[in-house]
Amino acid sequence: MNFIIDFFATLHHRNPILSSFGWICMVMAIACIVGIAKTETIIAGANAWLKPFKFFISSAIFSFTMAWILHYLNTPRHVFAYSCTTIAILAFETLYIAFKASKGELSHFNISTSFNSAMYAAMGISILVLTVWTAFLSFLFFTTTFPQLPDSYVWGIRFGLLLFVVFALEGGLMGARLAHTVGAADGGEGFPVTQWSKHHGDLRIAHFLGMHALQVLPLLGYYLLKDIKTIVMAAAIYFIVTTFLFVQALLGKPVF
Repeated sequence: MNFIIDFFATLHHRNPILSSFGWICMVMAIACIVGIAKTETIIAGANAWLKPFKFFISSAIFSFTMAWILHYLNTPRHVFAYSCTTIAILAFETLYIAFKASKGELSHFNISTSFNSAMYAAMGISILVLTVWTAFLSFLFFTTTFPQLPDSYVWGIRFGLLLFVVFALEGGLMGARLAHTVGAADGGEGFPVTQWSKHHGDLRIAHFLGMHALQVLPLLGYYLLKDIKTIVMAAAIYFIVTTFLFVQALLGKPVF
């Protein structure tokens, strides 16, 4: 327990803006759990409040992660601007998703009206801006030396950021298709919580795993893999497996 308290205290000291936003997202995720318990409204085969719940949790994890690792960059102006932009974009997206859930309507892939089309396009553009900016920060990590940090940890952060950007861009393919399921319509039988398709290809799987390289690879580099060679190999394996799942989904095949 003390470790967790110390971690979040350090996190808040490193980046109070992103840290606070992460906690707000966690509170909103809890509110979505209440919504799940109290509503029977179904959107695309799942409880209406399940999607906002997942996006609030994802936004919290991303905010906490970036709050932690951006501390290592000695560029306060870039970090502050990125933090504020991240909050603005993620707040816009998550609140709009929650708003549409409250109305029992799709948020993504919804072009049924001019308003819905405009908002969907705005979400896509805003996330693209955040992804490109994250790619720039990735460049800074690759071109900056961090002699105070273990090399395996630094390379874990670098590859985690790189894979995050690559597989975040995969979202553009889902946006262009107006669907994440390949071989059937969205909303079929899915796994609990994730709702990934059990019987058809689902582009969300590679999207999810690739983006969470941002947490997995730095943790591996800090706690388990103690040299550059092994973290490079781990990153390569992670990329190959996630790419395989992406291709498998494109072929319309389920993960199992």
